[in-house]
Amino acid sequence: MKIKRFVAADMRQAMREVREEQGPEAVILSTRRMEDGIEVIAAIDYDEALMREASRHGATAAETPPADKDDTAPRQVHVAAAGPVARTPRRSAAPPVAVAVEPPGMRPLMERAAQDTAQLRSELGSMREMLEMQLSSLAWNDLERRQPLRARVLREMTRLGIEADVARALVDELPDPINAEQARYLPLGMLSRHLAVSGRGLSGDDRGVTALVGPTGVGKTTTIAKLAARAVMRHGADQVALVSTDHYRIGAAAQLEHYGRLLGVRVYPAYDAESLRKVLEMLRSRHTVLIDTAGVAGSDPRLNQQVEILADASDLRACLVLAANAQSQSLDDAVRAYLPLKPHACILTKLDEAPNLGGALSVLIRHRLPLDYTTDGQRVPEDIATADARVLVCRAAQSLKSHVPDDGLMAERFGLAVASA
Repeated sequence: MKIKRFVAADMRQAMREVREEQGPEAVILSTRRMEDGIEVIAAIDYDEALMREASRHGATAAETPPADKDDTAPRQVHVAAAGPVARTPRRSAAPPVAVAVEPPGMRPLMERAAQDTAQLRSELGSMREMLEMQLSSLAWNDLERRQPLRARVLREMTRLGIEADVARALVDELPDPINAEQARYLPLGMLSRHLAVSGRGLSGDDRGVTALVGPTGVGKTTTIAKLAARAVMRHGADQVALVSTDHYRIGAAAQLEHYGRLLGVRVYPAYDAESLRKVLEMLRSRHTVLIDTAGVAGSDPRLNQQVEILADASDLRACLVLAANAQSQSLDDAVRAYLPLKPHACILTKLDEAPNLGGALSVLIRHRLPLDYTTDGQRVPEDIATADARVLVCRAAQSLKSHVPDDGLMAERFGLAVASA
């Protein structure tokens, strides 16, 4: 029997190292949580009878007392010293007071019990994580054996960076059965079909009032300049107006004013719901009105104020601006934060700075958020395009440089879901 100790950052990594070095026949003898991670003792060529015999001899030796132990030695009794006693007159003696006496050694016993409980919980957690990993691995291997082409589609979705829940939902819609050619091309087709686009901007269809909202730093002001430039070329400067409600950032209004002067378009300030209502009433004859708002994070209390200001404006179309180079979780948090505003669509910016578009595509598909435009640079108005699902998905596939994900990652992402299905 060959026994080896493995130390890793977490249980998943430890199990992966055990599987890679000792193979699937390895037996886990013990697990222990340490300051620098998880310790796993694993063995191959495991002999259960030998281990049981060794454990029995170890227990017998532990129960036999040492020969030189003096059982007649007197026990030590610890007596706590009492403090000074307050004297009271004999005629008004106070009634006796009950004093709780704690047995000697009670505190160390309680501390040891608490430590043992914490260690037991840690070991149970490690065992549960280990069992979940093993179950996930078994379920994924079973899926690859029974439905290899579906497993291939899931692997391709993972390589594209599509989130696990979105990938599972798309694969559930696959026809049964599928052939190898379908498994090769269906992932891109399914993404294109489920990625909604609004078609806005085609054939001059950009009339009305549009407010661009979203977190700070996603490029709302630059995007407004691009949209305004397109509208000016189509309808003339006198049919376009810009409105600024961003009075928090220093220089925000000045930046919009600069774009307005370059385009020959006037910029109107709005400080609250009432002033915005008056400005929009004055501009109701304009073909295109674009509103620039302050970048507000989901946890910022100013977001509620912004929602109230825009909600009072009639016939206003809210468009959520998201940066494609942000992490998937940040994008999802932004969408959920702006849901009270009921955004009609989305603009995806900074495609040129995103190493992977899978996270952004996952968020748009998960929330069924139609896409208006995409931007991929700072040039005004060149670096903006009407959203095209097929072009965007092909771009996501062409820019991908990651390798095919291994079985460990696939089991982690999909194993438990397959097992519970």
